[in-house]
Amino acid sequence: MHLSENEGIEGKAFVVTGGLGFVGSALCLELIRRGAHLVRAFDLRSTSPWSDHLLKNGVRCLKGDIINRKDVEKAFRGVDCVFHLASFGMSGKEMLQYGRVDDVNINGTCHVLEACHEHGVRRLVYASTSNVVFAGNEIVNGNEKMPYVPLDNHVDPYSRSKSIAEQLVLKSNGRPSKNKNGECLYTCAIRPAAIYGPGEERHLPRIINLAKLGLLPFKIGEPNVKSDWVYIDNLVLALILASMGLLDDIPGRGKLPIAAGQPYFISDGYPVNTFEFIRPLLKSLEYDIPKLSLPVGTALSVGKTFSVIYTLMYPWLNTHWLPQPLLLPAEVYKVGVTHYFNYLKAKQELGYTPITSPQQGMAATISFFQERKQKSLDGPTIYEWFFCVFGMLAVISAAAFPVPLLRSACLMVLRSMWALRVLAIWAVAMHVGESIYAWRLAKRVDPENSRGWFWQTFVLGIFSLKFLLKRRELAKK
Repeated sequence: MHLSENEGIEGKAFVVTGGLGFVGSALCLELIRRGAHLVRAFDLRSTSPWSDHLLKNGVRCLKGDIINRKDVEKAFRGVDCVFHLASFGMSGKEMLQYGRVDDVNINGTCHVLEACHEHGVRRLVYASTSNVVFAGNEIVNGNEKMPYVPLDNHVDPYSRSKSIAEQLVLKSNGRPSKNKNGECLYTCAIRPAAIYGPGEERHLPRIINLAKLGLLPFKIGEPNVKSDWVYIDNLVLALILASMGLLDDIPGRGKLPIAAGQPYFISDGYPVNTFEFIRPLLKSLEYDIPKLSLPVGTALSVGKTFSVIYTLMYPWLNTHWLPQPLLLPAEVYKVGVTHYFNYLKAKQELGYTPITSPQQGMAATISFFQERKQKSLDGPTIYEWFFCVFGMLAVISAAAFPVPLLRSACLMVLRSMWALRVLAIWAVAMHVGESIYAWRLAKRVDPENSRGWFWQTFVLGIFSLKFLLKRRELAKK
């Protein structure tokens, strides 16, 4: 497909559902850059890390819920093309909220289709997932001819719901508009690989957080296991090319658009082991790289255990105090079983070729997360937290309160109450002194986080202070 860069975009109106997200915001900005007349970012959130930048560039941010039909119909009035990116349940705690997953991914997509029909929208590009054909089975160089996974065989509700939604979207291709003016809706689906890039908010921050806390001790699966990744700029390009592939007024092509009713796999084209892929990122942030290996079977048992525990805590899954599960079964399959696909069909029919190499993409991603680390509060692993907090509490409690078992344990080491009380007073004094020093030092080195450094050092003492001292040395350079 050979079209001008702005074909079907210049002077046109667009809606991007999930428009305040990582992919949605990048797509909105690219549409504006290519001359779109109107771009609406439709999202459940009113703000996001990208919302200010979107507003400054002329994107209209519209708050609404995809599962509310009236919100969707209001957003779709007067638009030529819709990019449906909004979804729920891709990873972590969200995966276990079965009702919300189906509401957003299936019912929300039905509302999108009905609104397109109601308002005469001509083009709909749906952001799907490769999981519609993958359920833990090994796939090497797969393509779009592969059948959908039977609905009962999916390993998580997200994949199942996305499969249903994709089939609904593709079966709606060619549906006449409600005003019966001879026009109809053309649809296609993009199946992206795991997405990465500066600002990515699902996969990489979670991995980095686990590594920071020392909770990423092992790899999963064999070293030769490979899967796909796609850089944000490459995915945005694919989405825009897909929208062009739904144009029905291109001379010499005939009435039926080339992408009408079609799915497309999109990736960087370099399948790689997930743990090798993230190695340079973790290394650049000075976090430990996993060295031990865990067989897929064992990892699945761990994942199922977390799944049961978090399912029992279902009423609290949306709360901020409940941390993300370490691992879930679907995530084991994603990193522990080979599954990658070629983008040959997208290349032949849409003209898709990645514009950013994995090396360039990872370099940009590393720069972003390094900068973010410098602006945030750094700290020790969870093991050091545990050792310091419980050690301090044990010493102070044994010295100040008659806790027989605890006091006996401390006296086995220190031999006298006098020594125990001196140690408790000295430890408290050291922590207070170190926290005051940390606060004063942070005022010069990291003023935005000075209060955080004070309290963290008050609790952890030298275990926290050493990170601030290291930051001071880096600042000198």
